[in-house]
Amino acid sequence: MKEIVLQKNKNGMVMMILFIAFYVAAIGTVITGGILLDDGRSIGILLLVVGILYLALGWIFFLGLKVLKPQEALVLTLFGKYVGTLKEEGFYFVNPFCTAVNPAAQTKLNQSGDVKEKSKKIQLGSDTSIEEGSSKKISLKIMTLSNSRQKVNDCLGNPVEIGIAVVWKVTNTAKAVFDVDNYKEYLSLQCDSALRNIVRMYPYDVSENIDTTGDGIADEGSLRGSSEVVAQRIKEEIQRKVEDAGLEIVEARITYLAYAPEIAAAMLQRQQASAIIDARKMIVDGAVGMVEMALDKLSEKDIIELDEERKAAMVSNLLVVLCGNKDAQPIVNSGSLY
Repeated sequence: MKEIVLQKNKNGMVMMILFIAFYVAAIGTVITGGILLDDGRSIGILLLVVGILYLALGWIFFLGLKVLKPQEALVLTLFGKYVGTLKEEGFYFVNPFCTAVNPAAQTKLNQSGDVKEKSKKIQLGSDTSIEEGSSKKISLKIMTLSNSRQKVNDCLGNPVEIGIAVVWKVTNTAKAVFDVDNYKEYLSLQCDSALRNIVRMYPYDVSENIDTTGDGIADEGSLRGSSEVVAQRIKEEIQRKVEDAGLEIVEARITYLAYAPEIAAAMLQRQQASAIIDARKMIVDGAVGMVEMALDKLSEKDIIELDEERKAAMVSNLLVVLCGNKDAQPIVNSGSLY
């Protein structure tokens, strides 16, 4: 659907003054017609009829007055036919029989949670209320959609909870209104779909022999370590899906990422075990280097000569001291070395 922007209708103030003048003239016509009718002139009936008709039906012209604030748009149809869109701020006058169309007027995209259909009523007085979100105007502002957290299996089958925030705006009002049933619901559903499609290509943490780019070569991509890359791919996936709805995805960001509760404890133990192993490897490497340095220094400075058995005992004792979890308790040998 091609968007038609109406730009020659920004004459609302002039038309409003004109219609008010017509109302004043109609009142004057009625009064004049009554005076002439009393004088027995037949033209008085005509003036009365014309004045009363305008007073009764003249309000219809006021329906064509439209006010738009910055970053607002109004899609207009006339008896079911699309006639154009008002996009610039100002005071407009259009055909009074034109109808504004916005199927997503009462659909709210919350900053957290899914799409909600219900609209709230705001109480203005004892018996007066308005329905929030009932305006047919379409916002052209940059908005943020934060859907509920999704539980998705990563490429290894581990359930992961992930949430994203999508920054978006409407660029083609005709497509948004006529090409999809409800562009806000459509965006929300496409965000969930794109999120699942992309997340299942990545492991939560870096794993061996996993290809996340599709080039057939294993890489180190992961949800936790490559969040910027994952967010960019999610943005591109959503953009492809909402192009037909006249929407533009400005940015997508991962706002929440964690293992699902049913496996979170097991994965935590696995991470702790991996961390302990890495720490032990580092301790052992350092201890071996220190033992090697101690033997070299003793041999270089000719402090004492040790046979192979004594060297083995010394190495064993040093490794126990350096690699132990607790501080070693020294035993002083007051006798001979041999």
